[in-house]
Amino acid sequence: MGDEEMQALQSLRTLLDKLPARLEDLAPDAIDFKPVDAWSVKEEFGHLLDSAANNHQRIVRAQLEEHPAMPGYDGDHWVAVHGYQKRDWRELIWTWRALNRQLLVAAEAVPDSAWARTLTVGDSAPLTLQFVFEDYLHHMKDHLRHMKVQCDDLE
Repeated sequence: MGDEEMQALQSLRTLLDKLPARLEDLAPDAIDFKPVDAWSVKEEFGHLLDSAANNHQRIVRAQLEEHPAMPGYDGDHWVAVHGYQKRDWRELIWTWRALNRQLLVAAEAVPDSAWARTLTVGDSAPLTLQFVFEDYLHHMKDHLRHMKVQCDDLE
């Protein structure tokens, strides 16, 4: 396993360890505030649950299939279907942690040779599994920053 894959795996481990406490410390008013035509913090975090579920599938299938073609997903519709705005904040944190533990187990099982395997997502060009995993972490951290959750020290 290369240094980049090791670093990405360690980054997810650290997020799993440290992030739940930071999320629990967010002010309830900030979590529940629903701007017009935008996600609340609760909904944006729910989007990260959907992202974990979709990326878990990508990581597993890229290990088991040659060049799997994975569907994309409409984040707004997934958030609406799951009704994150009405859900309990702690339950969402626990679900995020469980989904990401499952994703981490799948990523830790990737053989060194499989990180270079390719898959497509929606109508994308072929993407390496390494890119998909690293992009998943980057996407998560971008959303956490937007939610005003400190995560840059969790590398």
